[in-house]
Amino acid sequence: MGLADLRGHHWAEILLIASLLTMWSLPAAVQLTPDTNPLTTIQSEKDVVLSMLGNPPPPRGPQTHRRFRELLARPTIAISQDTATEQRENVTFRCSTQDADVTIHWVFNDLPLVFRERMQLSTDGKTLTILTVQREDSGTYKCKAQAFHQVRSSAPTFLTVNYGPDPFEIKLESGVSRGEVVEVTEGSTVTFSVETQSHPPPAYTWFLPYDSIPPPTMSSFTIQAVSREHEGTYRCLVSNGATHLLRLGALKVRVLEMLTKPHIVPPSLNLVENASSVALTCQTPHEGAGVLWLLRGQALLPSDHLVLSADNRSLVIHGLRRDDTGPYECEVWNWGSRARSEPFRLAMSYGPDRVDITSGSAPGVVGTVEAELNSSLTLQCRAESQPGAEFHWTLEQSTAVHAGQVLIIWALTWEHQGIYDCTASNPLTHLARSASVRVRVVGPQSSLSAGAIGGIAIGILAVIALSAGLGCFLYIRNARRLSREKAEDPIQEAATPTSEEEPHAESCSNWLSPMYANLPKPQGQVGVKKMLPPDPPEQFYEKEPPSVTPGNDSHGPRKPSPEVTLDPLVPTLPKGNTESHYEVFMPP
Repeated sequence: MGLADLRGHHWAEILLIASLLTMWSLPAAVQLTPDTNPLTTIQSEKDVVLSMLGNPPPPRGPQTHRRFRELLARPTIAISQDTATEQRENVTFRCSTQDADVTIHWVFNDLPLVFRERMQLSTDGKTLTILTVQREDSGTYKCKAQAFHQVRSSAPTFLTVNYGPDPFEIKLESGVSRGEVVEVTEGSTVTFSVETQSHPPPAYTWFLPYDSIPPPTMSSFTIQAVSREHEGTYRCLVSNGATHLLRLGALKVRVLEMLTKPHIVPPSLNLVENASSVALTCQTPHEGAGVLWLLRGQALLPSDHLVLSADNRSLVIHGLRRDDTGPYECEVWNWGSRARSEPFRLAMSYGPDRVDITSGSAPGVVGTVEAELNSSLTLQCRAESQPGAEFHWTLEQSTAVHAGQVLIIWALTWEHQGIYDCTASNPLTHLARSASVRVRVVGPQSSLSAGAIGGIAIGILAVIALSAGLGCFLYIRNARRLSREKAEDPIQEAATPTSEEEPHAESCSNWLSPMYANLPKPQGQVGVKKMLPPDPPEQFYEKEPPSVTPGNDSHGPRKPSPEVTLDPLVPTLPKGNTESHYEVFMPP
């Protein structure tokens, strides 16, 4: 019978046995027990069935027994210690199995074990040794036995590794680290915490810089509304009772006050452009605050001209310039708040700069001004200076000085022509600058100078005065001589004047009066005494001679006494001939 026929025969037997098993109950002798091998039981049932059919089972040889042998036994693991301390101990695993000719495989956390340098494996693979236990070695271990197509796995064995606590740092929420110090803002809420790796979990002990609350025993704690009382060094001790390790961490905390407005201390000296250096100080009570300087609202950039101190609290300005007046501000800050000072300006003296002269009638700077005679002229002087410059005006070849920025001449004359100088001076810088302008007066003018005109007027007045004096002198002289002649001739003295003699006095009076028309009028009339020389003729200084009217009052012309007679030897003068009067009275 061939191999195929044998296989078909066996399958037929198996199908027959299966059908019988479903129909008949097995004898008690062949009932399955928990310890019975299924294959052995099936083989025994087959023998029983064949015997009942009259076909005894064939004899079993060694090969038939190997074909129906039992499954692999489950291996077991033995461990030297199930808890070890990291870096201090080693652990040995031993895999035991009842089967021979099997291969052992190791499994860690349900994955094939990755062998490392600190692990050793025996030649038969049944002993695994971890020389230096690490925390990553903690987990479940299994060993698997493999033979032919069978694999049996042992029950898991757990290894616990104790470690820690690791080094740690105290963390502070709502804080900002500044090197070894953490800053927090006054009034804020802060939380301290510690994070470390350890097995089993460690114990925490806090040491606080104040005694207002008991020391916490947790990994974190919180302080509400932190104040300056909470400033100091915080320490935390972390311990592991299994590894007998201790770790200590420390943190220094600084509580920042709410910043107040700083103040710039001004210099005490008078500052002069290009001649002074000045130091400004930002004054603030907050020692830990940073300082920032601002110039015209922008952050100040240090230079050789603007030098800051190491702590930024002082600003030194070397060689003051005009644009260094500011404004300056200093700002104090920390990460929680800021405060800025009031703007500050430097009071610096400079100038005066170039002096410019302007005229009210001409735009821009002028060097020459022409103005009409008798018109008004306004000159203005200006110069950049701090404090404001003092101005003085002078005219060449004149000692007069006019103080003020504006010079006004209301009515120009020829004497106002010339060069005017304006001088601007600064009493603090002790500097002075000046500028000049030429003024020309235009308009109609005489060919004679003012001095000549004045001399002519004085000469005319002198001639008039001399002429009047000479006329009076001659008249008085002739009147005295006539009086003497009358005194020597008694016939003429007793004669009564006729009406023809009256116009004589009137004519003389009319001829001499215009020369003295500007003299005051005499008060009343003075009579003439007989045989005496007449007084000076006061009636000659009247403005107008008195009128001659018959029967006039006492204000009329004087008449000679009745006993005075005219000398028949003296001819009678014709009426109205004033020149004849001038000839009679004039000496020969």
